[in-house]
Amino acid sequence: MNMSVLTLQEYEFEKQFNENEAIQWMQENWKKSFLFSALYAAFIFGGRHLMNKRAKFELRKPLVLWSLTLAVFSIFGALRTGAYMLYILMTKGLKQSVCDQSFYNGPVSKFWAYAFVLSKAPELGDTIFIILRKQKLIFLHWYHHITVLLYSWYSYKDMVAGGGWFMTMNYGVHAVMYSYYALRAAGFRVSRKCAMFITLSQITQMLMGCVINYLVFYWMQQDQCHSHFQNIFWSSLMYLSYLVLFCRFFFEAYIGKMRKTAKAE
Repeated sequence: MNMSVLTLQEYEFEKQFNENEAIQWMQENWKKSFLFSALYAAFIFGGRHLMNKRAKFELRKPLVLWSLTLAVFSIFGALRTGAYMLYILMTKGLKQSVCDQSFYNGPVSKFWAYAFVLSKAPELGDTIFIILRKQKLIFLHWYHHITVLLYSWYSYKDMVAGGGWFMTMNYGVHAVMYSYYALRAAGFRVSRKCAMFITLSQITQMLMGCVINYLVFYWMQQDQCHSHFQNIFWSSLMYLSYLVLFCRFFFEAYIGKMRKTAKAE
């Protein structure tokens, strides 16, 4: 496969994208992510209170459309950023793939990097369906949504090292996850093993996130990675907390239930 051709083959909307304007806008407006997070939190607690004495909504068709839209977006994002990261890995090595800032302004990836950080605001809409359908809302769900939004907007403005890895991994996991949600919402019977695979992929993503943070910190000491201690601190804290929460979720949702089923038999 000719990776140089693949990565340089830009679509028209990717060619016309102005990353300098995008980065400038984010530098001036990234703190609005706190406003979105506050409104989101207010909706969670207010929405649950309003729905407490109301009948749940089905919303099956809107949920299919919502999940399918995010699945298609994530699939395209994973393919485009994955191709770019693979090209960097194959031609320039691991250190360059972690430390190089070209992900934010390079061909193909510059558009998808900005699309990624912006998408974290509309993705909060996942929770609307959970509340209106009166499903169980776990801490991991809304904590993950809020912190990813805050960190993504905070980091993009500084074009910090490691972003290419973080975004590409997230695109990949979300491509599978939202496809699974779309199938489930459409009424297809999907194996429980698929849900387990998604959670294991998320756990792997968090482990990789911790590794990338360590590499950024290590190479930053040698002035080879553009980042700052504050960013690495918050990123590491975020990934470690995700790792603990996803591992706990995996144990409770799958291992614990398997043990209960085994005992019952």
